[in-house]
Amino acid sequence: MRKVNISVLVSGGGTNFQAVIDAIERGDIPCGQIVQVISSTSKAYSLERAKNHGIKAKVIGKENYPDMSDRTDAILAALKEEETDMIVLAGYMSVLDARLIDAYRDRIINIHPSLIPKYCGKGFYGHHVHEAVLAGGETESGATVHFVDEGVDTGKIILQRTVPVEPGDTPDTLAARVLKVEHTILPLAVKQLTEQLASEF
Repeated sequence: MRKVNISVLVSGGGTNFQAVIDAIERGDIPCGQIVQVISSTSKAYSLERAKNHGIKAKVIGKENYPDMSDRTDAILAALKEEETDMIVLAGYMSVLDARLIDAYRDRIINIHPSLIPKYCGKGFYGHHVHEAVLAGGETESGATVHFVDEGVDTGKIILQRTVPVEPGDTPDTLAARVLKVEHTILPLAVKQLTEQLASEF
Protein backbone atom coordinates (compact mmCIF):
# COMPACT_ATOMS: atom_id res chain seq x y z
CA MET A 1 0.00 0.00 0.00
CA ARG A 2 1.43 3.35 -0.98
CA LYS A 3 1.75 6.15 1.55
CA VAL A 4 -0.49 9.19 1.63
CA ASN A 5 1.39 12.23 0.28
CA ILE A 6 1.09 15.23 2.60
CA SER A 7 1.84 18.84 1.68
CA VAL A 8 2.15 21.20 4.64
CA LEU A 9 1.33 24.91 4.29
CA VAL A 10 3.06 27.25 6.74
CA SER A 11 3.70 30.93 7.46
CA GLY A 12 5.80 31.02 10.61
CA GLY A 13 7.99 29.15 13.07
CA GLY A 14 6.39 25.81 12.36
CA THR A 15 6.28 24.07 15.75
CA ASN A 16 3.13 22.22 14.65
CA PHE A 17 4.89 21.30 11.40
CA GLN A 18 7.75 19.95 13.54
CA ALA A 19 5.30 17.94 15.65
CA VAL A 20 4.03 16.20 12.50
CA ILE A 21 7.59 15.61 11.23
CA ASP A 22 8.55 14.07 14.60
CA ALA A 23 5.45 11.85 14.65
CA ILE A 24 6.22 10.55 11.16
CA GLU A 25 9.89 9.94 12.01
CA ARG A 26 8.84 8.03 15.18
CA GLY A 27 6.58 5.83 13.07
CA ASP A 28 3.39 7.19 14.66
CA ILE A 29 1.89 8.06 11.26
CA PRO A 30 2.71 4.90 9.27
CA CYS A 31 0.38 5.69 6.37
CA GLY A 32 1.68 9.21 5.67
CA GLN A 33 4.74 11.02 4.38
CA ILE A 34 5.44 14.75 3.97
CA VAL A 35 6.33 15.41 0.33
CA GLN A 36 6.79 19.19 0.61
CA VAL A 37 6.23 22.32 2.62
CA ILE A 38 4.84 25.46 0.99
CA SER A 39 5.47 28.71 2.87
CA SER A 40 3.62 31.98 2.31
CA THR A 41 6.82 33.88 3.15
CA SER A 42 10.55 33.40 2.65
CA LYS A 43 11.10 34.52 6.28
CA ALA A 44 9.35 31.50 7.88
CA TYR A 45 11.58 29.40 10.15
CA SER A 46 9.57 26.42 8.90
CA LEU A 47 11.80 26.48 5.80
CA GLU A 48 14.80 25.72 8.03
CA ARG A 49 12.90 22.86 9.63
CA ALA A 50 12.17 21.46 6.17
CA LYS A 51 15.85 21.70 5.21
CA ASN A 52 16.91 19.99 8.44
CA HIS A 53 14.72 17.00 7.58
CA GLY A 54 15.36 16.82 3.84
CA ILE A 55 11.85 17.97 2.92
CA LYS A 56 11.28 19.89 -0.31
CA ALA A 57 10.28 23.50 0.29
CA LYS A 58 8.72 26.22 -1.86
CA VAL A 59 7.79 29.83 -1.17
CA ILE A 60 4.48 30.83 -2.75
CA GLY A 61 3.19 34.05 -1.25
CA LYS A 62 2.36 37.68 -1.85
CA GLU A 63 6.06 38.52 -2.22
CA ASN A 64 6.43 36.45 -5.40
CA TYR A 65 2.77 36.07 -6.47
CA PRO A 66 0.99 39.35 -5.61
CA ASP A 67 -2.19 38.31 -7.43
CA MET A 68 -4.28 35.76 -5.49
CA SER A 69 -5.39 33.91 -8.62
CA ASP A 70 -1.77 33.50 -9.77
CA ARG A 71 -0.82 32.42 -6.26
CA THR A 72 -3.55 29.78 -6.23
CA ASP A 73 -2.43 28.54 -9.66
CA ALA A 74 1.12 28.19 -8.33
CA ILE A 75 0.00 26.34 -5.18
CA LEU A 76 -2.23 23.98 -7.17
CA ALA A 77 0.65 23.27 -9.59
CA ALA A 78 3.03 22.56 -6.69
CA LEU A 79 0.49 20.24 -5.06
CA LYS A 80 -0.05 18.37 -8.32
CA GLU A 81 3.69 18.11 -8.98
CA GLU A 82 4.21 16.26 -5.68
CA GLU A 83 1.05 14.13 -6.16
CA THR A 84 -0.45 15.56 -2.97
CA ASP A 85 -3.25 13.56 -1.35
CA MET A 86 -3.90 15.80 1.64
CA ILE A 87 -2.95 19.24 2.95
CA VAL A 88 -2.08 20.24 6.50
CA LEU A 89 -2.26 23.91 7.45
CA ALA A 90 0.25 24.39 10.27
CA GLY A 91 0.15 28.07 11.17
CA TYR A 92 -0.73 29.12 7.62
CA MET A 93 -1.88 32.74 7.78
CA SER A 94 -3.35 33.21 4.30
CA VAL A 95 -6.92 32.53 3.20
CA LEU A 96 -7.26 29.65 0.75
CA ASP A 97 -8.96 30.27 -2.57
CA ALA A 98 -12.21 28.37 -3.15
CA ARG A 99 -10.62 26.56 -6.12
CA LEU A 100 -8.01 25.01 -3.86
CA ILE A 101 -10.58 24.03 -1.24
CA ASP A 102 -12.74 22.46 -3.93
CA ALA A 103 -9.81 20.50 -5.39
CA TYR A 104 -8.99 18.99 -1.98
CA ARG A 105 -12.44 18.82 -0.39
CA ASP A 106 -12.32 16.96 2.97
CA ARG A 107 -8.56 16.54 2.56
CA ILE A 108 -7.39 19.86 4.07
CA ILE A 109 -7.03 20.14 7.84
CA ASN A 110 -6.18 23.08 10.08
CA ILE A 111 -5.24 23.54 13.73
CA HIS A 112 -6.85 26.39 15.69
CA PRO A 113 -5.92 27.47 19.25
CA SER A 114 -9.40 27.52 20.78
CA LEU A 115 -12.38 25.27 21.36
CA ILE A 116 -14.30 25.94 18.15
CA PRO A 117 -17.02 27.30 17.85
CA LYS A 118 -15.73 29.64 20.56
CA TYR A 119 -13.12 32.28 19.70
CA CYS A 120 -12.74 31.47 16.03
CA GLY A 121 -13.41 33.11 12.69
CA LYS A 122 -12.15 36.38 11.26
CA GLY A 123 -9.67 38.19 13.50
CA PHE A 124 -9.20 35.25 15.88
CA TYR A 125 -5.63 34.10 15.35
CA GLY A 126 -2.50 33.84 17.47
CA HIS A 127 -2.52 35.90 20.66
CA HIS A 128 -5.84 37.53 19.74
CA VAL A 129 -7.50 34.20 20.59
CA HIS A 130 -5.88 33.86 24.02
CA GLU A 131 -6.52 37.52 24.90
CA ALA A 132 -10.21 37.03 24.05
CA VAL A 133 -10.43 33.80 26.10
CA LEU A 134 -9.00 35.57 29.15
CA ALA A 135 -11.20 38.65 28.61
CA GLY A 136 -14.21 36.35 28.39
CA GLY A 137 -13.51 34.90 31.82
CA GLU A 138 -13.36 31.33 30.52
CA THR A 139 -12.31 28.52 32.84
CA GLU A 140 -11.00 26.36 29.99
CA SER A 141 -9.62 26.70 26.50
CA GLY A 142 -7.90 24.28 24.16
CA ALA A 143 -7.23 23.46 20.55
CA THR A 144 -9.23 22.13 17.62
CA VAL A 145 -8.28 20.31 14.43
CA HIS A 146 -10.92 20.77 11.75
CA PHE A 147 -11.48 20.33 8.05
CA VAL A 148 -11.11 23.49 5.97
CA ASP A 149 -14.10 24.74 4.00
CA GLU A 150 -14.96 28.09 2.40
CA GLY A 151 -15.63 29.75 5.76
CA VAL A 152 -13.10 30.77 8.41
CA ASP A 153 -12.80 28.01 11.04
CA THR A 154 -16.23 26.65 10.06
CA GLY A 155 -15.28 23.17 8.78
CA LYS A 156 -16.22 19.92 10.50
CA ILE A 157 -14.33 19.29 13.77
CA ILE A 158 -11.98 16.29 13.76
CA LEU A 159 -10.39 16.48 17.24
CA GLN A 160 -10.52 18.80 20.23
CA ARG A 161 -8.70 18.82 23.52
CA THR A 162 -9.16 21.15 26.48
CA VAL A 163 -6.73 22.84 28.87
CA PRO A 164 -7.61 24.71 32.07
CA VAL A 165 -7.34 28.48 32.25
CA GLU A 166 -5.28 29.03 35.40
CA PRO A 167 -5.62 31.97 37.81
CA GLY A 168 -3.10 34.64 36.82
CA ASP A 169 -2.77 33.38 33.25
CA THR A 170 -1.46 35.79 30.63
CA PRO A 171 -1.94 35.35 26.88
CA ASP A 172 1.63 33.94 26.81
CA THR A 173 1.15 31.35 29.55
CA LEU A 174 -2.19 30.23 28.12
CA ALA A 175 -0.74 30.07 24.61
CA ALA A 176 2.10 27.82 25.82
CA ARG A 177 -0.36 25.42 27.46
CA VAL A 178 -2.59 25.32 24.38
CA LEU A 179 0.42 24.82 22.09
CA LYS A 180 1.36 21.58 23.89
CA VAL A 181 -2.12 20.27 23.10
CA GLU A 182 -1.81 21.40 19.47
CA HIS A 183 1.41 19.38 19.19
CA THR A 184 -0.49 16.31 20.39
CA ILE A 185 -3.76 16.49 18.47
CA LEU A 186 -2.47 17.64 15.07
CA PRO A 187 -0.35 14.47 14.53
CA LEU A 188 -3.28 12.37 15.81
CA ALA A 189 -5.60 13.97 13.25
CA VAL A 190 -3.02 13.48 10.49
CA LYS A 191 -2.73 9.81 11.47
CA GLN A 192 -6.52 9.43 11.42
CA LEU A 193 -6.97 11.03 7.99
CA THR A 194 -3.99 9.28 6.39
CA GLU A 195 -5.34 5.91 7.51
CA GLN A 196 -8.74 6.76 6.06
CA LEU A 197 -7.30 7.95 2.74
CA ALA A 198 -4.91 5.00 2.48
CA SER A 199 -7.81 2.60 2.86
CA GLU A 200 -9.47 4.27 -0.15
CA PHE A 201 -6.50 3.85 -2.53
